[in-house]
Amino acid sequence: MRAAREAGARLVQFHEGALSGYPSKKLMSGSGLDIIGEADWSKVAWGVLDREFSGICELARELGIWVVLGSLHRFSRNRRPCNSLLIVSDRGQLAGRYDKRFLSFTEISHMYTPGRRAQTFTVDGWTFGCAICIEINYPELFLEYERLDVDCVLFSTYSEDSMFGIEAQGHAAGNSFWVTFSPPTQGAEAVPAGLIAPNGTWIRQANNSQPQCVIVDLDQNAPEAEKSVKCRRPWRRAAREGSIYREHYAPE
Repeated sequence: MRAAREAGARLVQFHEGALSGYPSKKLMSGSGLDIIGEADWSKVAWGVLDREFSGICELARELGIWVVLGSLHRFSRNRRPCNSLLIVSDRGQLAGRYDKRFLSFTEISHMYTPGRRAQTFTVDGWTFGCAICIEINYPELFLEYERLDVDCVLFSTYSEDSMFGIEAQGHAAGNSFWVTFSPPTQGAEAVPAGLIAPNGTWIRQANNSQPQCVIVDLDQNAPEAEKSVKCRRPWRRAAREGSIYREHYAPE
């Protein structure tokens, strides 16, 4: 966070499970390490997570920077937690929470509560959406964010799947918005952290598998963005609406 702020960033994004870790299904199983069963969430040091998150909020306030980081969200009642992205404002306050909506078979069977809605927030006039890990496989999620008029989707993952990077490029190009890609350092050999432009090209990526900040300015007038944002995106919206085609349809 300090390094990002020193580089002039207004928002810093971390990967899925950055605060809590992404817990192993076998380690969390209440049936023992050899059987994948219902997760025993009493194994989590919730008090430690709460204290660390409070420290992150305080540092965000001190630095005047927004923070998006992956962690668990627990409920007061007896319910599985959500796999979430926590959004901390530059005032050090929890400004929103995105709960992963599309879960794997194991996650929905034994581990997490699924989320139900998209999450957007605005920083300095730029609107952001959120997505987590295997949600990269669901184009309808990214189409929803296009309809919600986001400028950039913040994608955090714990995966080491090189295809995720290709899919992220496709979502950026198909919807004419920016997409960030934030994996943990140990997954960076598959796809390094970086930012994808609205034309689907990488603007910048980390250059090795060491922890580092990738600093990028969003600019609608940049060559890799201007045509996609100002021409392709509004045309595609009109095309999806359909009226521009009706008088030109071929006879059946």
